[in-house]
Amino acid sequence: MSIADNIKNLKLEIEPLKVQLVAVSKTKPVGDVQEAYNAGQRIFGENQVQELVEKYEKLPKDIQWHLIGHLQTNKVKYIAPFISLIEAVDSLKLLQEINKQALKNNRVIDCLLQVYIADEDTKFGLDYAELIELLRSEEYLAMKNIRITGLMGIATNTDIEKQINDEFHELKVLFDGIKLSFFRKEEYFKELSMGMSSDYTIAIQQGSTMVRLGSTIFGQRVIKHWKNN
Repeated sequence: MSIADNIKNLKLEIEPLKVQLVAVSKTKPVGDVQEAYNAGQRIFGENQVQELVEKYEKLPKDIQWHLIGHLQTNKVKYIAPFISLIEAVDSLKLLQEINKQALKNNRVIDCLLQVYIADEDTKFGLDYAELIELLRSEEYLAMKNIRITGLMGIATNTDIEKQINDEFHELKVLFDGIKLSFFRKEEYFKELSMGMSSDYTIAIQQGSTMVRLGSTIFGQRVIKHWKNN
């Protein structure tokens, strides 16, 4: 199956469910991204800032780029001029830097708050208490150049479907509660990004509005060593 065929089949599967497809293009060559673009895909996810910037410069400018990995504060300035969505905001400090760099670029940057839902130490994210504390903080309330459009979470890397299902379910319940408590009147707070190639069907069943798929589109990843960023 070609990249174009994979895109076409996925869109047929998920677009009727009103779920957005984020094509995870990290480590993939520009040619593969262009092939997906030619097949109609417009949202791409990267997790390394330098790689993202290089691809942004080489590819069509109507692509919506998502930063889907852990983002260091000192890297925000490189993507602030063009990034469509930062999916993995896991601290108030990072949000403050995004707000600062967005102001410098005279734009408002959309963000998702990453919630820690996995039973793994290697994952990033806010816990429930930290999430509430951030949304209640005076620092957050003073920010004018960021917009929180939803939540993101990564489930445990396991074959136990019940565990994955429960983690996604808990995140959906949290999302609904946060919407009611903090964003009741804000139509833009509507995204729940959860689900990757191994578990996206479970995520969609639990209410995901955005899935991040790499190998399902591009095939298994070949590790390419980009320069340190």
